[in-house]
Amino acid sequence: MNKTSKQFLENMINAISPSGYENCAAAVWKSYAEKYADTVETDVHGNSHAVFNKGGKVKVMFAGHYDEIGFLISNIDDKGFLWIAPIGGWDPQIAQGQRVHIIGNGGKTVSGVVGKIAIHLQEPEQRKKVSEIKDLWVDIGAKDKKDAEKLVSIGDPLVIQYGFEELLNDRAVGRAFDDRAGAFAILEAGRLLAKETTQCEVHVVATVQEEIGLRGARTAAFGIEPDIGIAVDVTFATDHPNIGSVVNQEGLVKIDGGPVVTRGPNINPKLFDLIVKTAQTEKIPVQIVAEARGTGTDANAIQLNRAGVATALVSIPLRHMHSPCELISLKDLEAVSKLLAAVVKKITPRTNFIPF
Repeated sequence: MNKTSKQFLENMINAISPSGYENCAAAVWKSYAEKYADTVETDVHGNSHAVFNKGGKVKVMFAGHYDEIGFLISNIDDKGFLWIAPIGGWDPQIAQGQRVHIIGNGGKTVSGVVGKIAIHLQEPEQRKKVSEIKDLWVDIGAKDKKDAEKLVSIGDPLVIQYGFEELLNDRAVGRAFDDRAGAFAILEAGRLLAKETTQCEVHVVATVQEEIGLRGARTAAFGIEPDIGIAVDVTFATDHPNIGSVVNQEGLVKIDGGPVVTRGPNINPKLFDLIVKTAQTEKIPVQIVAEARGTGTDANAIQLNRAGVATALVSIPLRHMHSPCELISLKDLEAVSKLLAAVVKKITPRTNFIPF
């Protein structure tokens, strides 16, 4: 991965942008998109939308969400402690004892820590249970409520303090690869297509509020009305310890194994075939997984837009999902962008996606 692209990825991962508060990630994404796209705009919902090859005869929409799981302040008590509510799906064990960053008054970043009753002070039965998020609080060092309110307000968002870091073998770890990796990959695909000739008008959309109900993709697809939609998200890598029989349900997905292409009712079969054949032609290794229902990704919202959209889901293998230390392969990430760009180049107004 070149230095410019990697810096863009790092900036995206480090942005503080839980669902409903995506402005930090949007600023990073749009700044990069403006260097390559014909037009870049943000809609009233907060989706960032870059168009490549404006005027192309076939409308293709790429979607990758740039919101992340996080928390918001639900109450500030008289002693200055902050009580929090989760944004998105959390394993409550992860939040305990973590340092956090809050986007506080005036957009300033405020540091704090997640507190709970020390194990020494718990009753024996308490020690056997996982503390619920409603029983955790954030300590910013405030003396009292008035002191805390100088820095933060009810409704302010916060995330765990984990940034981008490279590991061995072109792997990287950080908070919010779910799904800043996807928002990165689709824009990199747009960058690659900006140098190519295609008959498609490509709408690259970084969507909002996926973690709380696929909300941004629904509104963006309605406005764009694409002929074809490809969502890019992360999926479970199942190549780590203690995975057991989960492989039988989720499939064997490996880090460094290449993009993951989903097959099932949420996916247009002819678009699936085109993606797999293109991967073979371009010598990009892919992994196939099955999903018997809606995928729970932006692909679900796009497929059901208006009178229906030919939809596919391409995913990036990821370990430790919905934790602050999500891990991906940068090689897999680059391969996704190359695959998307190659697929678009094969689509013409005569390409038929009627399934049967």
